[in-house]
Amino acid sequence: MTKNTPENNTFSDLSEALSSAVAQTSQSVVTVLAARSISGVVTGPDEILTVAHVLHGDEVQVRLPDGRELSAQVVGRDPASDLALLQAGNLGLPAVSASQGAQVGELLSVVGRTPRGLQAALGFMGASLPQRGLIPTGAAPFRGVSGGGVFDARGGFIGVANAGMSRGELLAVPAERALKIAGLLSRDGRVPRGYLGIGTQPIHFPSDAPHNAPDADGEQTQSQAQPHQSGPRGHGPQERGGRGGPQRGEFGPRGCGGWGEERWSRSGWNREGWGGRGADPRRGKIGLTVVQVEDGSPAQSAGILLGDVLLSIASTPIRHPGQLLEAVRGHAGEHLTLGLLRGGSEQDVTVTLGER
Repeated sequence: MTKNTPENNTFSDLSEALSSAVAQTSQSVVTVLAARSISGVVTGPDEILTVAHVLHGDEVQVRLPDGRELSAQVVGRDPASDLALLQAGNLGLPAVSASQGAQVGELLSVVGRTPRGLQAALGFMGASLPQRGLIPTGAAPFRGVSGGGVFDARGGFIGVANAGMSRGELLAVPAERALKIAGLLSRDGRVPRGYLGIGTQPIHFPSDAPHNAPDADGEQTQSQAQPHQSGPRGHGPQERGGRGGPQRGEFGPRGCGGWGEERWSRSGWNREGWGGRGADPRRGKIGLTVVQVEDGSPAQSAGILLGDVLLSIASTPIRHPGQLLEAVRGHAGEHLTLGLLRGGSEQDVTVTLGER
């Protein structure tokens, strides 16, 4: 057994490596002196990305790592992601660079810069894909961390930290999405949203009950397995025009499903998926049944009908409304291929998303 001597101390090496990484990435993190002091990450020569919910005016002060204070203008806000872009002249600081792909279980550092100085927290990559569009960092939140950067062990930018999206949990807007939003705010001052124009509810077709499915016209048989009908208040998945479920502080229509992966079986609700088997193509399918098509919407123009079951968008499976929201939100004006289940057979429909 190898002893941890000064010459051979794995933990010491790890500690030094983490400290060095924080020192490097912290040069791209500033203090935003708003109504409540928060952090911000540098995304360009004169641009800073931070959280929007504490910015009550169009001008704030920012404090750089060397102690200088500059006046910054709010270029634009994106309420859906709670991000805002600031412009503050020539910062002379390195911009963050997106991670090339952190692996599940990899250590993360959350870096914030508060009025008291530089602070950091240790987290880990707990999931390979964002949950409802956000990355759980596994790090403990601290005062002023919102707007700070989340980085992998190599200094790659993972996302923008936000402690206000979930009580007691520090989440992050993924780097790819955050940097795209920064670019749109810089160019247009706003973020256009893709608009589809349907209302949906999660549904599945158990492999042992292929007849329990909506008919092509949306009618249901008496023995149909019902989709999840009620979720936590404020978290209904009704998707209207690509906006998805109600945002923070809103409430969904009665009868909306929740965000969970619960599925109905004859023995009750469970969290198990269903594998397809047998001749009937509906068996084992999981998707979103269309319960509303707005008049004049892109969905109506594409021929989407009540009772259709949305299975995929651009070949990516869609299992809950949060995925639908993510799939359309950043693609206004683009052509997308939707995989539908209609009348017991699968078909593709091309839709041109609107903008909102």
